[in-house]
Amino acid sequence: MERYEILKEIGSGNFGVAKLVKDKWTGELYAVKFIERCKKADQVCALHSYLYYFFFRAIGRDIYSRDCSVAWCPRFHHFRSGQSVYFTGPFKECFFFVQIQDLFLLLFFALFWLSMQIDEHVQREIVNHRSLRHPNIIKFKEVFLTPTHLAIVMEYAAGGELFERICNAGRFSEDEARFFFQQLISGVSYCHSMQICHRDLKLENTLLDGSSTPRLKICDFGYSKSSVLHSQPKSTVGTPAYIAPEVLSRKEYDGKTADVWSCGVTLYVMLVGAYPFEDPDDPRNFRKTLTRILSVQYSIPSYVRVSKECKHLLSQIFVADPEKRITMEEIKKHPWFVKNLPIEFMEGEEASLQTNEENEPSQSIEEVLAIIQEARKPGEGLKDGNLFVKGSSSIDLDDLDIDADIDDEIDTSGDFVCAL
Repeated sequence: MERYEILKEIGSGNFGVAKLVKDKWTGELYAVKFIERCKKADQVCALHSYLYYFFFRAIGRDIYSRDCSVAWCPRFHHFRSGQSVYFTGPFKECFFFVQIQDLFLLLFFALFWLSMQIDEHVQREIVNHRSLRHPNIIKFKEVFLTPTHLAIVMEYAAGGELFERICNAGRFSEDEARFFFQQLISGVSYCHSMQICHRDLKLENTLLDGSSTPRLKICDFGYSKSSVLHSQPKSTVGTPAYIAPEVLSRKEYDGKTADVWSCGVTLYVMLVGAYPFEDPDDPRNFRKTLTRILSVQYSIPSYVRVSKECKHLLSQIFVADPEKRITMEEIKKHPWFVKNLPIEFMEGEEASLQTNEENEPSQSIEEVLAIIQEARKPGEGLKDGNLFVKGSSSIDLDDLDIDADIDDEIDTSGDFVCAL
């Protein structure tokens, strides 16, 4: 951190924390994403011993309750039954029934898993992001290590999230929605041309620069996959309101086609100010949302004026069968999309790509991989307590049994994105 001066915290999520920094050499502002390194073995054991002691003291004192009122464990429903404990997690299909004596082993493996912060998702995010250079994608600069964290330095988007802009406006006019949608499609189409699918496109992952005519910037490639470097996507990951039907199938799917669906959800939210597949009367009901996604049940409220061309585009995007869904190239030729299309898009994406040397990553891929590998080794321990943060809305849904009884009640415990 010798080169950078930390100014303030600008965001947090399940990855860690993001901070605004100033380059002491150039005076430029950057965003730095801090991801906690692997803990030392003695730190993990100390944490394990503490939780083990507290956990069994809690059981022995019989303070568990069905209403989940225990402050240190707010995400699980639980109750005692003789010498066994029954848990239901954030998704109530994900339950397990264990003997008390087995909880020691369970806690150990859980803590060991949580201690491995720098995993393949982090490496994939860095490697994929580093390879992308486009005006509508946040620029990757470099990675470095601190005693406690792996730090990813990237372009700072002073305009904040597109989500915040919509919340402040309620919803956009069709022209304004098209302006941002054209930029989103330009960035995502470029990713696909580089054989990378994002898999977590949403308003919170689209930022704006600070210009008077905002330029959209795609960020957060934590769930991205390269068809060149990685296997075909199969994991059910992303933010529920934006997930395509095929992603819920537990089978291999085309991540690029799933990205098209997520772009459609983003367009709908910009136009309407609400998510397309939520029940307006019960927006937090995850079961209903899943049902509506799988059956492609959505409508545009009568009070929102949307042109026939725009409705047609949405109807071509929201198609359950990915083979019949409109492609990215077809979107770029759609009559609604090409209206008022900025000149850089009309002349071809290649003309707008920034390929000069100052935008080239300052580190080679070998240097980046060496730093990531070093980050997997235990650091000196967490010194800055404020780097512990809560999870974000993006989740891995592989543990959710989508094929099981969808009518069973599901408690997402805050992981589900609510209506605007």
